[in-house]
Amino acid sequence: MLNKITLIGRLGRDPETRMTPAGTVVNFSLATDETWLDSQGQKQTRTEWHRIVVWGKQAELCAKFLAKGRLVFVEGSLQTRKYQDNQGQERSVTEVKAQRVLFLDRAAAQTQTQQGSGLPHLRGAESFAATEQQALTALEQMDDLPF
Repeated sequence: MLNKITLIGRLGRDPETRMTPAGTVVNFSLATDETWLDSQGQKQTRTEWHRIVVWGKQAELCAKFLAKGRLVFVEGSLQTRKYQDNQGQERSVTEVKAQRVLFLDRAAAQTQTQQGSGLPHLRGAESFAATEQQALTALEQMDDLPF
């Protein structure tokens, strides 16, 4: 079986940080867009919103460097959890539990590199630029798909 999700999108709001007994946790919303041509040849766009949860050292880095509007790559798994709202009603929410978050904006990437983030999967601003270019190329190719 496989539970894996990969997203590239922009933060819809600044990250929210909380401290728990298990460590630091950061939540943010991520917007992804889908664009297509309708039957009349008009360009249509639909935005999907995703709830992202990041734990530990990576959460601390997200809290420090991410802000509303930043472009990120998120890789993780879907997780559904139940909770009780303020009125005592049981609710459920599906979130992306992030295992990896890459900052694709050059400004955040360079700041992170200069301050020595210690992320094992990043090796300087050049890596960010290469990752960003690969991600943007992939996005452009997706727009060319006939469906």
